[in-house]
Amino acid sequence: MHTATPNMPELFAQLGLDNSNLAIARFIQFHYLPPQTAIVQAPFWSSSQRRFLDECLEQDSEWCELVDQLDSRLRRHH
Repeated sequence: MHTATPNMPELFAQLGLDNSNLAIARFIQFHYLPPQTAIVQAPFWSSSQRRFLDECLEQDSEWCELVDQLDSRLRRHH
């Protein structure tokens, strides 16, 4: 049973992405999410990544807050 609150590296691991701090920073640096685009509709996700993110948000799962944080970080201006 997983009782600890998940963190950003764990979210990246769930998405099948490199979850080192450097890789996370680079992902956020090189991927931008326009204001009118929902995070699940971003063109850089695979279909399985989209499905995972969508389920997190729909079910208000333990990952929801992290998905919201990632959404916010991807929308910042470069």
